[in-house]
Amino acid sequence: MEAISGVGLGLRREMVTSFCEEGIPKGIDFMEVAPENWMRVNPRLKRQFRELTERCPFVGHGLSLSIGAPAPLDLDFVRQLKTFLDEHQIGIYSEHLSYCSGNAHLYDLMPIPFTEEAVRHVAERVQVVQSILERPLVLENVSYYAAPGSEMDELTFVNAVLEEADCELLLDVNNIYVNSVNHRYDATQFLRGLPTKRIRYLHIAGHYQEAPDLIVDTHGAEVIDPVWQLLEEAYRTHGVHPTLLERDFNLPPMAELLSELDIIAAHQRVATEQRASA
Repeated sequence: MEAISGVGLGLRREMVTSFCEEGIPKGIDFMEVAPENWMRVNPRLKRQFRELTERCPFVGHGLSLSIGAPAPLDLDFVRQLKTFLDEHQIGIYSEHLSYCSGNAHLYDLMPIPFTEEAVRHVAERVQVVQSILERPLVLENVSYYAAPGSEMDELTFVNAVLEEADCELLLDVNNIYVNSVNHRYDATQFLRGLPTKRIRYLHIAGHYQEAPDLIVDTHGAEVIDPVWQLLEEAYRTHGVHPTLLERDFNLPPMAELLSELDIIAAHQRVATEQRASA
């Protein structure tokens, strides 16, 4: 299973045929997929996907594990997930530190209450998942719009879960920025409070400014300057980690996506040079 480095892009089905026929564009060092979207596809698409996973390192980024839900874990799904990851030699699997199911699938990422009880609940479930997958679970700090029943702040909660579960962190830079505006906290202070040793890779994305004090995390626009600046701070604080650009809809021409990937790569080069000369 190949390690990842450099700059990544989320694979969308619109990209598959051109990537197979013309090659994966230069500047994409790794790609990310939601396993749920690829575990049951037609034979042709499965062959194409396998072709790409043999050419390029991939990571899995889940949508439906629902790690914080009160309902029991779907262990059949976790076992199917392991089969998929093994088949395609995908060594890294990340999920959202949230939940998305109750009596049915909610089709959204719901905030987990920031409580000691929730820390223990999530940590126990993470350990079960890790034992089945035989991989660390990488949890993403998520955007959220309400904090029901909270007994601690977001940073304390995230750090407590990572420590109790002994798992890894997918550091989403855009989510920190979005939450800092929506919940009025210092994004840089939050970023610096995360544990460097737990970070596996980073996400960066665009969003939608609903109002001056309300941002919606959409992954449907270009990355804005304050988020680029926060990425620079992430590299200064925690070192240069593999970083993936998320773009889920409003897909621009590939040249525009590659231009944003070039910006990430440029920030990585500068940060690496600065740390080498420090």
